[in-house]
Amino acid sequence: MIIGLFFCGGLMAQNFQGKAIYKTSRKMNASFGAKGKKGAMSAKQTAQINEMLKKQFQKTFVLTFDKTTSIYKEEKRIGAPAASQGGNMVMVMGSGGGNDVVYKNIKDNRFVNKTEIMGKLFLIKDNLPSFDWKLTGETKNIGIYTCYKATFTREEERTSMSVEDGEMIEKKSKVDVVTTAWYAPSIPVSNGPGDYTGLPGLILEVREGNQTIMCSEIRLNPKEKIEIEEPRKGKKVSQSQYEKIMAKKSKEMMEKFKSRRKGGNSIHINFGG
Repeated sequence: MIIGLFFCGGLMAQNFQGKAIYKTSRKMNASFGAKGKKGAMSAKQTAQINEMLKKQFQKTFVLTFDKTTSIYKEEKRIGAPAASQGGNMVMVMGSGGGNDVVYKNIKDNRFVNKTEIMGKLFLIKDNLPSFDWKLTGETKNIGIYTCYKATFTREEERTSMSVEDGEMIEKKSKVDVVTTAWYAPSIPVSNGPGDYTGLPGLILEVREGNQTIMCSEIRLNPKEKIEIEEPRKGKKVSQSQYEKIMAKKSKEMMEKFKSRRKGGNSIHINFGG
C-alpha cells in the first residue's frame, strides 16, 4: 500500500482538513442451489458468478474531513453489470448505493445520509451510531502511519429472501458480527469510512465479516480548500424508518421478479453487515 502525504501547515491547526481514499472488497463464497438438484449450478458457473459479485463490491470511496465534519461518497464509475449465468439471475440487495452521500457531524453527534431507492430520494437523519470499541494496544504500520487495533462485537439480525421453484422464501437469523479497525492517532480526527467514528485517530482500515475497507491515499491540509456541505434534498426519515422502507421495497422487488420469472432458477442474496 502506498499512502501519499501532503502537508500545508500543522496537523493541529484550527483549519485542519484532509482527504482519504478508501478501497472496498468482499470475499465471496455464495452457493446457488443444492448440489445434484435440478437446475443447480455447476462448480464452474458458481465460481464465475462469485467472481462477478466480487467485482461489484470493489469500489473506491472518498472521505473529505475537517476536525468535526466529513463527507463520504463513492467515486463515479461505470456501473457493473448484474451477475447472471445462463437462465439464472442474482440480485444483490443492500450493497450500498453509488449515489449515496454520508455527512457526519461528530461535534453534534449526528449524520445525514442522502440515498436513493428505486428513483426516490431519501434523507436519513439520525444520531451517529455508538460503537463499543475495545482498544487492544496492538499496532501495525499502514503506509507511513503507526496504527492501533480496536474491535467491537454486535449481534445483528439478517434477513434473506429467495425464490425457489416459484415460491418466496424468507429466512431470518441472528449472528455475532466482529469488526476490527486500525486507526492512526497521529491524524487527530475521530472519524473514518462509512459511519465509523469514536476512535482517537483517523480509521485507515476496517474489517467486518467478509468486507474490507482499506485506505490507499491520504492528503492532509491540501492547498485547495475543502468544502463540506450537508445534504439537503430528499424525504426526511430516521434510520429505523429507512430500514422498514428498504425491507418493504425488497419484498416488492422479489414479488415482481417472481411474477416475471420465465424458466431457470431465480436466486436472491442479501448481504447484511
